[in-house]
Amino acid sequence: MSSTLGTLYTVTTFGESHCKGVGAVVDGCPPGLELTEADIQPQLTRRRPGQSDLSTPRQEADQVTIYSGTEFGRTLGTPIMLLVNNRDQRPQDYGEMSRIPRPSHADYTYQMKYGVRASSGGGRSSARETIGRVAAGAIAEKWLREQYGTEIVAWVSAVGDIEAPPADLERISRAEVDQTIIRCPDTTTAARMQDRVREVLEAKDSTGGILTCVCRNVPVGLGEPLFDKLEARLAQAMLSLPATKGFDIGSGFAGTRLRGSTHNDPFVRRGSGLGTRTNHSGGVQGGISNGEPIVFRVAFKPVATIGLAQETVDFDGEPVTLEAKGRHDPCVVPRAVPIVEAMAALVLIDLALMQRARRGA
Repeated sequence: MSSTLGTLYTVTTFGESHCKGVGAVVDGCPPGLELTEADIQPQLTRRRPGQSDLSTPRQEADQVTIYSGTEFGRTLGTPIMLLVNNRDQRPQDYGEMSRIPRPSHADYTYQMKYGVRASSGGGRSSARETIGRVAAGAIAEKWLREQYGTEIVAWVSAVGDIEAPPADLERISRAEVDQTIIRCPDTTTAARMQDRVREVLEAKDSTGGILTCVCRNVPVGLGEPLFDKLEARLAQAMLSLPATKGFDIGSGFAGTRLRGSTHNDPFVRRGSGLGTRTNHSGGVQGGISNGEPIVFRVAFKPVATIGLAQETVDFDGEPVTLEAKGRHDPCVVPRAVPIVEAMAALVLIDLALMQRARRGA
């Protein structure tokens, strides 16, 4: 099922960019978890459009409603349906694009695959689909926090060629990330990033960026070798997001420039168990979590839909000049922060439940 993620904690998202609503059905959430809309709404509010002059001006409150799966504020163990209504719909903005495949967008491939597509705002390929992921991820995150004390924090570490200095992985918090509208914890770098996004917005263009994410207090043993290794599941989850073009974990590609003697993470005694002196592994060894912080990065390309005139062809192959209308982010990374956090939570809860099942817990 192409719209479903997970094995034991499954999430099926539904909805298109300009339909009546979007959301998700969560199955496999353990019973007895205290859960109301107030537990989910903060992450949806961080994701919603119209938060600043750096994002799309589309105005959506993105208020979530739990339709099933809870009673008296607790989960029942039955499917949880989550719905967010679309309020600010403008499918008329996409009339011209119904006959022109936007460069580097999913218009052409969806049309060729299905013989039809939702031309308004990109349909299922729109970032609006991620609302269901964020809502489901907020539930997963609460369970992980209560069971293990897990903390998941993502932030903008690069916009275009502007890179932030390394963050303190042990201490960085969402409050620190959210102190700037670009969601970069280094305020000096954040100011430069914000100027860059405004620059491309004025030029009717777009730019890409990189998010870094740390997951702290993840129990040892999560990951199912060989084909469901923790980093493999994280990579699949992150690369399923719109506009993603790259994923690396721990030392990533930079680690290829090191020697093994430098790259290895020596073990040390930590409390009653073991830890590692360094964390080039990014918290994962042999596809299994080792108890160290899980650190990974996700690369997002420049937004495909831009207002700048582009020479292209229509579906009949006839030359056209496209100046896309509609409301679009000049850079997706600030709003992608809660989405990446949600996807990490969805992977971790699924693997945690699988590990519990193995142990009969």
